[in-house]
Amino acid sequence: MDNEKIYLDYNATTPIDPRVLEGMAAVGRDNFGNPSSSHCFGRPAAEIVRRARLQVAAVLKAEPEEICFTSGGTESDNLALKGVVLPCLAAGRKPHVIVSSVEHPAVSESCRYLESLGARITFLPVAADGTLQAAQVAQAINDDTVLVSLMLANNETGVLFPLAEIAEITRPHGILLHSDAVQAFGKVEIDVKALGLDLLSLSGHKVYAPKGVGALWVRSGVRIEPLLHGGGQEKGLRSGTENLAGMAGLGLACEILTAGMADEATRLRRLRDRLEMKLAAALDQQLIFHGHRQLRVPNTCSLSVPYVDGESLLAHLDLDDIAVSAGSACSSGEHRGSPVLRAMGIGPELAQGSLRISLGRWTTAAEVEIFVEKLTAIVRRLWAISPLYQAR
Repeated sequence: MDNEKIYLDYNATTPIDPRVLEGMAAVGRDNFGNPSSSHCFGRPAAEIVRRARLQVAAVLKAEPEEICFTSGGTESDNLALKGVVLPCLAAGRKPHVIVSSVEHPAVSESCRYLESLGARITFLPVAADGTLQAAQVAQAINDDTVLVSLMLANNETGVLFPLAEIAEITRPHGILLHSDAVQAFGKVEIDVKALGLDLLSLSGHKVYAPKGVGALWVRSGVRIEPLLHGGGQEKGLRSGTENLAGMAGLGLACEILTAGMADEATRLRRLRDRLEMKLAAALDQQLIFHGHRQLRVPNTCSLSVPYVDGESLLAHLDLDDIAVSAGSACSSGEHRGSPVLRAMGIGPELAQGSLRISLGRWTTAAEVEIFVEKLTAIVRRLWAISPLYQAR
């Protein structure tokens, strides 16, 4: 990381871990063979894919043959939702899907597309603290429900959903349960069997692996329709010549995760809690923090600064070489107020002034101190010229 710049936007993307980069370089340099080829160049490449599958599966406590490599979280979400629903539509059914109102666009936009084809979608509301109750899912289920898709951790607030409780409701009905776990993966322990899931999406660039690689975990026995047809790679779920270096990078990143996830979570939680405490005190307890204070991943802080526009905060922080996000960084880049916060009942003024601060592997206590100092000074300058603040 650049010693003069402070990066606090790890939920948007992570730097590639140097160990991962070194491993990928070795694969690119020494293994150009096609994993589907049976000759002496293809066999070592196939072994790299096999090992990567083992490494990813280990983090999820899953079986390696249940891992389907993709280009990232968006493709994994699309494959899960469309792979379940499109065959139902083709058979003339009117399938029903349940999702939350705060899902990532990869899920919500896929649902809107499926809705245009005849599927019925229920968007469950969340509480003011961003939580969702299992009872809401139970109440929304009907005879046509084929899939429930709920994120494990929200990308803006970090709030966790009770998937194990929800699985106890969906499984007896034969309803598949998918989770977009992109923001939870690598931050909290995930056991797909204990959670009762059928499908789970993850992305490499959130866990210090490269962009352009991810995976969909598909529970053994679950059948979904592929989106890509061709040579039948990834057990027919995702045709196309394998991204060998990307798979190797994701696998190695997962191996690194397993070695120290609990300790890193503790470190990040302490840093984040210190950041929140010091910011609140420095700004006279006037900040508004969003999301449940305990049921969240350890690295994420979502807050609003009253009477200040979030874009102004971003611009001033950027001038000081500090990177954070105004809500999610996964859409167009235009900030019109966080849709996640709006779904939580946050008014437009506070939603417009929101920041997402996310810590990661290279965040230090010194950086947190500098950030608190810089943001405090910026907010006080902006408050000094804000007529709304002066008239409060």
